[in-house]
Amino acid sequence: MILVRSTLFNAAFFGITLIATLVASAVRLISPDHVLAIAMLWARALRLALRVICGIEVEVTGLEHIPPGAALIASRHQSAFDTFIWLTLVPRGCYVFKKELLRIPLFGALIPASGMIAVDRDAGAAAIRTLLRETDRAVSEGRQVVIFPEGTRSEPGSKLVMQPGIAAMASRSGLPVIPVSTNSGSFWGRRSFRKLPGTIRIVIGAPIPAHTERKALMQALERGLTAIDRAQ
Repeated sequence: MILVRSTLFNAAFFGITLIATLVASAVRLISPDHVLAIAMLWARALRLALRVICGIEVEVTGLEHIPPGAALIASRHQSAFDTFIWLTLVPRGCYVFKKELLRIPLFGALIPASGMIAVDRDAGAAAIRTLLRETDRAVSEGRQVVIFPEGTRSEPGSKLVMQPGIAAMASRSGLPVIPVSTNSGSFWGRRSFRKLPGTIRIVIGAPIPAHTERKALMQALERGLTAIDRAQ
């Protein structure tokens, strides 16, 4: 049954994504400001499909830690689930994506159109400058910036080295860092076709002040990102 459900969901995922991409591509030519709204509808449709087809619910705690307006959210990244769920949780989400995604036909052009941030992770100091410049823009627009400090998807229970960009973003923007822990990888694995029924938990921790010394900030962030792991 899980294999059948997973097959149906993957078909729905690609079908919904294709339709949303085509619609958003047309809208981008007429009214670029509405591309984000279509992305949010796409994310809600995927969340619904995940619940109806796979039996995966989403439990979120700590939303009160995210203030209205601009915010800096640093989330654990275990699954493709994490790359769309925030578009259903905050009013104007702004993901930090790897620049390689810009090469995807049609979809790639929608990333900048929706106000997301694309960064070349191999560009060294230039990547940080781009990240900070784009963070300034997103903050001025009142966006909730979502970044995955580990830089890539991790397995449940594993620990990756966090990238320093998050500390620079906090210092530059003056926004506190809001740490997020999740167990999404336990139900939608990193490279897994199977989607297991259950409840994905998203735990939003207390904000870490922007003026926190860098080493202490990164240590506090690591504790926040692994909150679910440590509670088990």
